[in-house]
Amino acid sequence: MVIYGVARLAFCYLVGQLAGELLGRLIGVEANVGGVGFAMLLLILLNDWFARKKRTNTLTNSGIEFWSQMYIPIVIAMSATQNVKVAVSSGFIAILAGIVPVLLCLSTIPLLTRYAKSKSVDTYGNYNPVP
Repeated sequence: MVIYGVARLAFCYLVGQLAGELLGRLIGVEANVGGVGFAMLLLILLNDWFARKKRTNTLTNSGIEFWSQMYIPIVIAMSATQNVKVAVSSGFIAILAGIVPVLLCLSTIPLLTRYAKSKSVDTYGNYNPVP
């Protein structure tokens, strides 16, 4: 059902926001640090896990697909409300908290490329070996 996809996305969003708030407090920044990013990573991992277990269907995927199309406008709206000036003036750790995840993501691209060449997933979450 579509609602399962939306529920999965909502769960990931809430967990991601909590992780972002916790990370912000741990590094001493009065802001959510990467909450939406954590949510999207968790959603990717959960979708992959459900696809491997064959526990997903077309309607569930359509609920996730709907919100994935809304992702960019939501992120833009959320980032517009953040106070970048305060984050930068908070010190080096705030800048480091932005640079390190970007570098980590860039370093995983070759790994993901090799993995994508070995397996392919269709729009329904089914694995198809690449010829």
